[in-house]
Amino acid sequence: MRAIRKLTLASSAAAVAAALLSSTAGGQQLALPPTEAANFLGVPGYVDMPSARSQPEGELSFSVHGFDNGTVRTSIAVQLSRRLQALFRYASIPDIEARGPGNPLVRTYDRSFDVRFQILSESARRPELLLGLQDIGGTGLYGGEYLVASKAFGNVEATAGIGWGRYGTDGSFSNPLSVFSDRFDTRPVPNDNQTGTGGKFGTDQLFRGPAALFGGVAWQQSERLRLAAEYSSDAYVNETRVGIVERDIPLNFGADYRVSPNFRVTAALRHGTELGVGFLYTLNPRRAPGGAGGEGAPEPVLVRPPRASDPSLYGTEWTARPDSEPVIAESLGRTFAVAGLELQSYRLSGRRAQVRFINPIYESQAQAVGRAARAMTRSLPASVEQFEIVPLNRFGVPGAAVVLRRSDVEALENRPDGAAEVLAVAGIVDAERLPEDGLRAVPDLYPRFTYALGPYGAASTFDPEAPVRLDLGVQLQARYEPRPGVVVSGAVRRVVVGNRDENTKVSDSKLPKVRTDSNFFAAERGPYISYLTGEYFFRPAPEFYGRVSAGLLEAQYGGLSAELLWKPATGPLAIGAEVNEVRQRDFDQDFGFQDLEATTGGVTGYLEHGGGFHSELYLGQYLAGDRGATYRLARRFPSGWEVSAYATKTDVSAEDFGEGSFDKGIEVKIPLTFFTGQPSRETESIAIQPLLRDGGARLRIRNRLYDTVSDQTAPQLTEDWGRFWR
Repeated sequence: MRAIRKLTLASSAAAVAAALLSSTAGGQQLALPPTEAANFLGVPGYVDMPSARSQPEGELSFSVHGFDNGTVRTSIAVQLSRRLQALFRYASIPDIEARGPGNPLVRTYDRSFDVRFQILSESARRPELLLGLQDIGGTGLYGGEYLVASKAFGNVEATAGIGWGRYGTDGSFSNPLSVFSDRFDTRPVPNDNQTGTGGKFGTDQLFRGPAALFGGVAWQQSERLRLAAEYSSDAYVNETRVGIVERDIPLNFGADYRVSPNFRVTAALRHGTELGVGFLYTLNPRRAPGGAGGEGAPEPVLVRPPRASDPSLYGTEWTARPDSEPVIAESLGRTFAVAGLELQSYRLSGRRAQVRFINPIYESQAQAVGRAARAMTRSLPASVEQFEIVPLNRFGVPGAAVVLRRSDVEALENRPDGAAEVLAVAGIVDAERLPEDGLRAVPDLYPRFTYALGPYGAASTFDPEAPVRLDLGVQLQARYEPRPGVVVSGAVRRVVVGNRDENTKVSDSKLPKVRTDSNFFAAERGPYISYLTGEYFFRPAPEFYGRVSAGLLEAQYGGLSAELLWKPATGPLAIGAEVNEVRQRDFDQDFGFQDLEATTGGVTGYLEHGGGFHSELYLGQYLAGDRGATYRLARRFPSGWEVSAYATKTDVSAEDFGEGSFDKGIEVKIPLTFFTGQPSRETESIAIQPLLRDGGARLRIRNRLYDTVSDQTAPQLTEDWGRFWR
């Protein structure tokens, strides 16, 4: 048995913190393109008004803006593509209904989504033109639409636009769209309180009602400082009505200071009466704070002597000697270890060699394949011309094999476009279709046991009484693998400090409380079992993958889960089927269970669109017994980032679902190597779920098949092939 000990504690957290601090501490990175300044609603603009500018592609922006009247707005925005930006906003404001003479100050917490689409990019003669939809999936409190143009004239930028909704309340005029239909004359309100319950996309309001013009100008006084003035068409009707906002003039003034390419500070004077301050922090896949290349340079390809110089080197006589294979295998294991790879098995013949290995550190499987090819040139006899390179997932299960001619590897290593040329001559086939007779496992790899002790954090967000609750604690994880594909793993946690146990609110859900009792699970201070499962991963046939999991599957449910995935070695489409029979665990998260049982399952289609975009469509039954569909659209960047948004609609009515109307959210996956610069396959996820309800709730299965095998097959395997020689 191999026992591997790993003590993480706070080392990884310290590395991330150091990288973040270095990215904001000084001006050493100022030569890189800076991010656009954000207005007080979190989108590119001046103070209240938007501009037509977009953030750099892939940019993830975190902003906090507040005014001295007590309003605080927190936003997370992502530039999904060069033209498309999506934003989630969470605002804390003095309650616009309960605030009044003699009433105590209470707060309203409002959630909203924005989408911005760039119609035209700026040229020498034309401005940048952008269409924005604000608060289209929230309560409508910030609801508004706009068409805005921006043009730079040296270090001065001018912006002008037309707006509806909030942007059509000051200096308004008849809607010019009324020439097409008189329905554009009036704008319906969500309900009598001027705000809705959220969750429904207010398409019936879009571009309706009075319109107004807005505009502004910004002066880039220096590389770091920008000054701006704007005419605002937002009259803050609801806020001025109850005295939250005083508005003397429709003018706003702002100053934005760029501390570093990742961090900006903004100050503003709004309406001539209010002061505001804001902070913007950005991350971008193309601007890693930890740098890159920490994995070190690879060993170079070892080129064979020309056949004419010594034909005997290319003979296969070595296959007849019984002592040859052990020596070659030992050399392979050594060179793979130097390359940062773990050789699992091999198959040798006179003209071809097959290697199967686990990539424990490189985020890119293409990079791991390239390092494996180099290692093979340094260990195999000259007669071996065909390389069959099979990366295994972390459970030891093969996906696709990359088949290369050794002579191509030797010839293309130092070519200017060598990676693309290697891909052009490579074969991508299902590893299950390769001959396995004579495949030998590296001895003494199994069984093996690993464990890790380190910190963890768990957050609960958007509770109206406390928008963010956080626990910090210690986690012990262990994993036992008796053979490839069979894993027994678990984790025990204990909270050290936190306040997630303070939420004692009882759910008012009309559905079985499959998720809305999460606060009672979070109240457990520990030690408690986060998960404890036995899993079996296997290949039932070429193009198919299987998984069976049993035990305490997640923090709230235990039971049995089975999954089958069809995923060809090449091609953009995959289809998976899953069934789960589970029971809700006791709140103390030991080995006990409650009475709530659920059968869930369905079919999921996966489609790779190209350019890093992929989508998933799940059709099936959810934990509460409701049936429907979940659609997820994700953008994956070459650095390992992934940003996705999802929405679920089931046969549960909006009224029975409750606040939010249907389940939706955003998730961001960021690789640890992005912060540290060191090679790692570990990722951290940021999940933004505005409301936790029971409708549309899925089981949180660890290690679903598509996530574990997708980068072993094309197109994910080949989309970042540029790292092959890295």
